Amino acid sequence: MLVQLPEGFTTLVTGAGGGIGGAIVDALLASLRPGRVIGVSRQPGAQVDDTRFESLTADLTTPEGRERLAAHLNGTPLHLVFNTLGMLHDEALGIHPEKKLDDLDAEAMAHLFHVNAATPALLLQALQPSLKGQHPALVASLSARVGSIEDNRLGGWYAYRASKAAHNMLMRTAAVELRRLNRSLAVVCLHPGTTDTGLSRPFQARVPEGKLFTPAFVAERLLAVLGERPLGGAASFHDWAGETVAW
Repeated sequence: MLVQLPEGFTTLVTGAGGGIGGAIVDALLASLRPGRVIGVSRQPGAQVDDTRFESLTADLTTPEGRERLAAHLNGTPLHLVFNTLGMLHDEALGIHPEKKLDDLDAEAMAHLFHVNAATPALLLQALQPSLKGQHPALVASLSARVGSIEDNRLGGWYAYRASKAAHNMLMRTAAVELRRLNRSLAVVCLHPGTTDTGLSRPFQARVPEGKLFTPAFVAERLLAVLGERPLGGAASFHDWAGETVAW
């Protein structure tokens, strides 16, 4: 697992209380290679029977949550950052994927941009003390194929598509700067495929047979894809199978 990283590497997983985030934590702890796995979630997580795991409750969409995380790390070098934060819909807020221009709503769009684009970038801002240096480091952040500008042939889902495209640009831009702080760092945007989580549940009826993945399968595949990425160089965008996705 992640042979580019040293034995006993330190990992941060955001959204650890979610489907993919929790599965990433489980997959990491199933290996003996990680030495410390920090899982961050908005609500207190379930107890994990592994001394390598520590849970931190913080809402990373807020400045206070990011400050809490930075204080918890106190500049500890991170070898793997795996960001799984993201949203597509929210019943309580009345946010749903748009089917046409008439469905656009400025507040809904702003909220999606905040969660899907601004928050991952601001997370990297807060983590700079833990990423700079000479240690090997992988920064992975969940994106989506629908965020690919070149791959957009169906239209619709305006805010989600645009927020993920913005996410990709922010990650790619941050990678340029982070390389100056650490020449052994790589930034990777990842498309997990349609995963059986709350994010995709309202839309699963249209998923082709065999294309709805379990969180455990996705976690295994994404970690395998990360294990193939060279350190340093420009940011890259890959799907769960390791195929390159067009920006």
